[in-house]
Amino acid sequence: MSSVPVEGRLLLCLGNEHSVDLRRVLRGNPVTDDKLRETIINAMDLKPERHHFSTNGDVQILRFMNMTGG
Repeated sequence: MSSVPVEGRLLLCLGNEHSVDLRRVLRGNPVTDDKLRETIINAMDLKPERHHFSTNGDVQILRFMNMTGG
């Protein structure tokens, strides 16, 4: 599942920082949704196929879940 927090970024995985700036796309293309649609579809190529969470002590938390919004 992807998420869009208040910053306007499409988070492609809740467990890492893969994201796309949708706010920039919307502001740059206010008349039509075509570029937004294209950006979201292309972003799916960046989305990780699965999660690789580790509990062996090497975990580096980049974004806590309460920062994700909802």
